[in-house]
Amino acid sequence: MGRVSDRFPEFPWDTLAAAKRRAAEHPDGIVDLSIGTPVDPVPAVVVEALTAAADAHGYPTVLGPEAVRASAADWLARTAGVEGLTPEHVLMTIGSKELIANLPMQLGLGAGDLVVYPELAYPTYEVGARYAGCEVLAADSTIAVGPRRPALVYLNSPANPTGRVLGVDHLRKVVTWARERDVLVVSDECYLEHAWETPAVSVLHPDVCDGDFTGLLAVHSTSKRSNLAGYRAAFVAGDPAVVAELLAVRKHLGFMVPTPVQQAMAAAFADDEHAAVQRQAYAARRTVLRGGLEAAGFTIEHSEGALYLWATRGEPCRETIAWLAERGILAAPGEFYGPAGARHVRVAFTATDERISAAAARLAR
Repeated sequence: MGRVSDRFPEFPWDTLAAAKRRAAEHPDGIVDLSIGTPVDPVPAVVVEALTAAADAHGYPTVLGPEAVRASAADWLARTAGVEGLTPEHVLMTIGSKELIANLPMQLGLGAGDLVVYPELAYPTYEVGARYAGCEVLAADSTIAVGPRRPALVYLNSPANPTGRVLGVDHLRKVVTWARERDVLVVSDECYLEHAWETPAVSVLHPDVCDGDFTGLLAVHSTSKRSNLAGYRAAFVAGDPAVVAELLAVRKHLGFMVPTPVQQAMAAAFADDEHAAVQRQAYAARRTVLRGGLEAAGFTIEHSEGALYLWATRGEPCRETIAWLAERGILAAPGEFYGPAGARHVRVAFTATDERISAAAARLAR
């Protein structure tokens, strides 16, 4: 059995230990903006649903109850304009990261298969592909892929870390290109409700796919819209043949979302009011933090969506991390997300109002 260190790179956030210690020495405490973890309360409607389902003495199903999957399909129709999605197209997952990390292996991909992901991307796309033994390529353009046919192409819009939002024309071109080559497209859309400057569109929207879900999967999460990161409640939807294949594999492996969490997820997707309130909170924090960064001489690039600001001082990212740590602020180095991020940092605005204001004040000095 190989050691973890031989099979995986060092976990990126472990390399921030020294900067975190330095930031924590600030007299007013650290402002940790390195990880986009929710800090606001779980909505009452979700807690009530979880509590009501607490007497879950039997095993849950891997697929999830039809009513729960219907709530996810209804939410996509209502929020993202996706037409024709039914419970047959939906599969519950134990958070979206779990699905992405295991997807290549659960689809039977391995040596000789190519997985393509964005040039600047959350590390799990690459790690999951390498875990399955696949070859990988970071590319933002289908032209960059060349003549070789990938087995799987990942999209991420609004994107982590850059906040870039892909338009309908871009998405449609990727889908057309992939269908001509029988390539599976998996769109990570966990920030779909957090587009600030331009609308975000699902790959399952009829303007992108003409209402045909063949060869398409969309991944969605409750972590950001409903503060349920601790619940690990997400789903994947799209091509029913691919969903059925994943279901068959995951039944063997026992990938089951706990029954109370499933019911909490259904309640979260059925209620838009709490999501609107949370969005307003993030919008306000974004404005405050952006102002602080720009006052300190940072340039903000992309950042049209998601819960981060993609910022640069025109210097190597680790120098920027050290500069921020001197002011008690911790961010994520852009190099975590690929070589193209070597002169940027990702700054999350998911901290409390008080901590965001504290960061902006320190930056303004």
